[in-house]
Parts: sequence; structure tokens; C-alpha cells
Amino acid sequence: MRKVTVLGATGSIGQNTIDLIARAPDDYDVVALTGGANIQQLADDARRLGANLAVTAHEEKLDDLSSALAGSGVEVAAGSRAIAEAAARPADWVMSAIVGSAGLAPGIEALKQGATLALANKETLVCAGSLVLETAKAHNARLLPVDSEHSAVFQALVGEDIDAVERVIITASGGAFRDWPLEDLANATVEQASSHPNWDMGQRITIDSASMFNKALEVIETKEYFSVSPTQIEVVVHPESIVHAMVGYRDGAVIAHLGAPDMRHAIGYALHWPQRRNLPVERLDLTKLGQLNFKSPDLTRYPALKLAWDVMDRGGLAGSVFNAAKERALDHFIARHISFTDMADAVAAVLDRFDASDGLIDAEMTLDNVQKTDHLARQWVDDTVVERAG
Repeated sequence: MRKVTVLGATGSIGQNTIDLIARAPDDYDVVALTGGANIQQLADDARRLGANLAVTAHEEKLDDLSSALAGSGVEVAAGSRAIAEAAARPADWVMSAIVGSAGLAPGIEALKQGATLALANKETLVCAGSLVLETAKAHNARLLPVDSEHSAVFQALVGEDIDAVERVIITASGGAFRDWPLEDLANATVEQASSHPNWDMGQRITIDSASMFNKALEVIETKEYFSVSPTQIEVVVHPESIVHAMVGYRDGAVIAHLGAPDMRHAIGYALHWPQRRNLPVERLDLTKLGQLNFKSPDLTRYPALKLAWDVMDRGGLAGSVFNAAKERALDHFIARHISFTDMADAVAAVLDRFDASDGLIDAEMTLDNVQKTDHLARQWVDDTVVERAG
């Protein structure tokens, strides 16, 4: 029986992970589940799976969680420190599905105790790629990608030599606004940006898809995880979301990974790796699909995507700056303080400000420095928003 932990259990990735675990309950001993404000969902899943521990990120929700799990025998805790401690409990396999930079410290804790870390939190490698990879190596831990694109690349590389790779092509749906007139984007509402044409995801990642900030993060993650050059990474807009990624080799061959837009495929691959097991996902009928379409992304429509290569060129802690500024700019858009198109401008301004600040971008890659940089970048986004409003 494998010991498993799910960090971010109440989000869309966490719920899909729990769906797979619940289908074979005798195979898993659930060490811990962590979640956010959805206390009832967290408690219901902890009871159903017989988890040893349930943790909410919100300290003020501890009494609610305690009440919901009274008499169950499930231990309860709350707060960011409790989530890190849950991640540090011995487990064979840990799903890292906490949204944003908040997932970095728990992911590192899981690696320190030698777990296989199934990484759905792309920010972990964007903010601190070298630190995370060095931690995994030092503790004989393993990182498995769960983003559909990176899982696809990982699968296309099975049995291949990374030195034979010429290019890595990741696909993007184009999000909610891929067919909108450019002049309308500045007036796009939060509600419009929160509706994805193909995937069923949380609000924040759906908006990130519309702006293509999520793809920018994935480009950086590709560089970090697979140790390829930024010049080897390509992005294509693929509206059908059937081809998740392609790997091109030096002999001209291109190996593509195809699958229905269902995150349980990538989650299940990581959960069962190195085996392949039956998964409850739709089987493709290519005759019904008829055609698959691809086009180059318009960087005027998606300025956030261009920033990915700017960040990789900067190096150092630029990834942490980029992610924190992106998260805070998204907060302001959701709060209706700025427009949809203002987000990329705000992030670019913060990156330029860090460039002009001696020693910040190039500070040593430590968890403490990453967290300090994250805090400062968020402050500077707030400053930028206030200045523009004034």
C-alpha cells in the first residue's frame, strides 16, 4: 500500500487526484490532505479516504474543520506552517497542486523526505528551479510533471536521449479571447476571462489561460525541468487542446502526445508511473475530430508570452519576480482595479524595476531570497497600480 499526500486537495487538480485514488482505495494510505476555504469538501474527502491528517490553509477555519471532522479520528491543523509540516510527513507520493508560489515551500518539504513529487504547481520550478532540482537530487527524491504539456513532453522522451532533442513544442488553447478583436481586450471582464472553451479549471488559472500567463510559466518550467535552451522551446496555438506537446528530434522526427482534455490522464500517469494503468478518460476518435489546427501565437494579443523569454534571459531570481508580479496583477484584475491588458504591462514594469535594482535579480537562489523577492515584487505591483490610478 502506497502512502500518498495531496497538497491542494480541494482545487480542480486535487479533486481529480482524489477521484483516481478513491477508485482504488485499497491501494493507498492517505497520509494528509490540505485545502483552502472549502472546509466541507476537505472534510468529506478526508473521511471518505480515511486520511490521517486534514489541513486548511486558513487558520481562522480551524474550528470549522475540527467540527466537520469530529469523531472521525482525522487529525486537523491550519495555517501555512501546518501545510509544510503535512508535506514533510513520510509519504511515497505527494501531489503538489497548491496554486501559486504558496506551493513552493511544501513541495520542498516533500522532496526533503524523499517522496516522489507529482508537480502540478508550475510556480515551484518557475520561482526556484535550480533550488528545487538540487533538493530532489540531494534527497534521492523524484519530480514527475503533471501539467498536461510537461507530462506529454516527459512521455514523448521515454527511451530517448535528451541530447537528440532539437525542439520542444508546447501547445496552447488560446484561452477565452483567442478570437476576439484586439481592440476589445482592454474591456474584457473578469467573468468573460473566467470561462475556458475546453478545460474545466479554477478561476485564476482560467484567466491566466486567457492572458497566456500560464503558458509563459510553462515555457520557463520546460527550460528548468528538461534542461533545454530557451531557443529550443516553441509555443503553438492549438484550439482543440488534443495535442498537448510535441518533441522534435535532430533526425527530423516529431513525436506528439494526444489525448482528450482531461487532467486525469497526466495525474494518472504520474500516480502509476512507471506503469500505465487503465484510466477513466475519453478515448479519442480521430475520425470524429476530423482536423487539428495550429497557428503561431500573436504576441500583440499575448504580450505575457513574450515575457517568458525575457525572464529566461535575465536568469537568477527573475522567475520569482515574474510569478509574484503575475499573481498580484491578477489579484488586481479580479478586484477590478486594472484592465485585462494592464496585467502584462504591470508585470513588465516590475521586471524592469528589478533590473534597475542592483543585486536583486542575481541574489543567491535560496528559499529565503525567493520569498523576499516574491514579497517585494507584489509590493511593486501595488505601487504601479496606485501610480496609474492616480
